[in-house]
Amino acid sequence: MLCDIPKLIRRCFLFDRKLLADLCRTAWETLKEYTSTPLSAGNSMPGCACSIQTFGDFPGFNPHCHIIISDGTFDEQGTFHITPYYDAHALEQLFRHKLLKMLLEKGAINQWHIDLLMSWQHSGFNVHICEPIAADDRNALESLAHYIIRCQFSQERMTYLEESGTVIYRSKDGHTTKSFSALDWLALIISHIPRHGEQMVRYYGYYSNAARGKRKKLGLVDAEIPEIAGQEPDSAYRKKCRANWARLIQKIYEIDPLTCPKCGGIMRILAFIEESAVIRKILDHLGLWDVPKRQPIRGREPPVIAVEEALLMYADSQVIEYQEVYYIPEYL
Repeated sequence: MLCDIPKLIRRCFLFDRKLLADLCRTAWETLKEYTSTPLSAGNSMPGCACSIQTFGDFPGFNPHCHIIISDGTFDEQGTFHITPYYDAHALEQLFRHKLLKMLLEKGAINQWHIDLLMSWQHSGFNVHICEPIAADDRNALESLAHYIIRCQFSQERMTYLEESGTVIYRSKDGHTTKSFSALDWLALIISHIPRHGEQMVRYYGYYSNAARGKRKKLGLVDAEIPEIAGQEPDSAYRKKCRANWARLIQKIYEIDPLTCPKCGGIMRILAFIEESAVIRKILDHLGLWDVPKRQPIRGREPPVIAVEEALLMYADSQVIEYQEVYYIPEYL
């Protein structure tokens, strides 16, 4: 599921990134309210994983949500109830109402913006519902999860002209290109970097940490994640997990951790060593034990001063001392 917003209010999230969490929460509240109709049973709720993206086909700032939601709701006993139909138009209307109300309460927009958006034939809000994926289709689920947390730009679609200091970026279909100066390109990329502690993937409802902790406390353990009490039997689930870790490392680092670097044969795991003393003894013997020294604490960097501000600051002085001036991209 995709929740998109109009260009008129996208800049609100650029200058106040805390609103991105509110955008994600608004999308969840929309889905929760939609499923808490007579179609659902009792206090049941869906499971939702919401990923915040701030880019589109081009790296321009385009905040929106990609959501993986269960095709139904879970009651307090963990019984699943299928939702017959998700109405994209009804979800779009509800999402628009809740988001505009949230931005108005936060002071990010005023009533003039709301009246303007409501007067348009196409408001710019969009809720797109994709085809459902079966729970046992692990490849499709992995591909979807990989898509919603992908990088904001593709190096294959980027060309840097060193002579002019220009970056040429192509669209996904290759029919459209845009050119950026090097500094504007860096400003675009920096605008997508999350702040320290900022969560770009959030879990709600049945998939939230609070719900999972409550089920664990009540003894209701998820079927796909068996409880580990002492030595777990060598089940088919554990065998699949052992195969997955090597495949994921190979997918990320493009190297197979189970391939011998000397002969190219397939290696197998003999044992896991967890005692720190034994690990250090082995690494000392191989000459690989190297504890890096603690890095010194960095001091505060000088403040960012615009060119005009620096000139005004020293305009009345007869002697203008050397002052570092930092470039502020026009994009910001």
